[in-house]
Amino acid sequence: MTSGLLRRVFARERLQVGGIWSSVTPRCEPWCEPALQRSVAGVRRLSVTPRTRSSMNVFNREMKRRQRNWAASLQDGHQYDYLRDEVGSRVADRVYDIARTFPLALDVGGGKSHIAEHLNKDVVERLFLTDVSEKILTQRKPGEIPTTCFLADEEFLPFKENTFDLVVSSLSLHWINDLPGALRQIQRVLKPDGVFIGAMVGGETLYELRCSLQLAETEREGGFSPHVSPYTACTDLGNLLGQAGFTMLTVDIDEVQVHYPGITEVMTDLQGMGESNCSWNRRSLLHRDSILAAAAIYKEMYGSEDGSVPATFEILYMIGWKPHDSQAKPAKRGSANVSFGDLTKIGHPPTTTKTS
Repeated sequence: MTSGLLRRVFARERLQVGGIWSSVTPRCEPWCEPALQRSVAGVRRLSVTPRTRSSMNVFNREMKRRQRNWAASLQDGHQYDYLRDEVGSRVADRVYDIARTFPLALDVGGGKSHIAEHLNKDVVERLFLTDVSEKILTQRKPGEIPTTCFLADEEFLPFKENTFDLVVSSLSLHWINDLPGALRQIQRVLKPDGVFIGAMVGGETLYELRCSLQLAETEREGGFSPHVSPYTACTDLGNLLGQAGFTMLTVDIDEVQVHYPGITEVMTDLQGMGESNCSWNRRSLLHRDSILAAAAIYKEMYGSEDGSVPATFEILYMIGWKPHDSQAKPAKRGSANVSFGDLTKIGHPPTTTKTS
């Protein structure tokens, strides 16, 4: 799809800066769990066999890796980065809001380094970038922060406890099978008083596409199958962060709407982003009649006056801190010495009684 068809809404250690780690290291680095490092075919790989695997198995992680590798192989793949670039810049803004320098940071599922390209060495001195796709890591965008890239699964972080001052993640966690477990791992690798800043796709994402496909399949085939992956609801995210051990939580929602010529372009861009459905219960075949019906429903229900159709992405931003003694603590229950009822008296002159 050409750019004319789509309305864009957006804008001195040898660490192998600008590429993937390409040297064999005979010893285990202090930040990594023992026996997890190896270098094969010029890529620093962190292999890990989890001690326990969660029973949650919604997504086919191997298929997601293949989808992302395929998207990275496209010659014009950069034109599908607009959403990741925009969300990455908004995550970087939240990093700048914290008035401190982070000596060592980790980007979980960082892809082409969509967050780090908006940061500088005054904020992050050294960065580790992980992704499940080797091809995407080779296309990392250059930046001034010394960066080491690792081929590693976001579901199993092979780093030691209390390693990183900052962990960031953008548009990756919504493909995790065990999100509570992944958040616990992030909390584990953070140092005390370290901060996690992330963004993930929320539950109302692509509701236009989801509804149009369901109505079309129901009409043409007498039933529908899931073609859009399930997403986490905003109401659950705060609880998950709290259960993972984070404190001083912040969760907010941002809505990004992109306009396309039609439903075909929506699905083409999702495929180019590597965001195709990889649920185990997905239906791989979508009949031509159902697609045509869905396109008509999409335009009829959601189409704009100029003939374009919107696709809504609900982005959930989260900030959580690893506990530390220096952090502010909530006051003890019952220790307040001012009543909420007294707040109504603020701004009113005190009443006086004259005595004769």
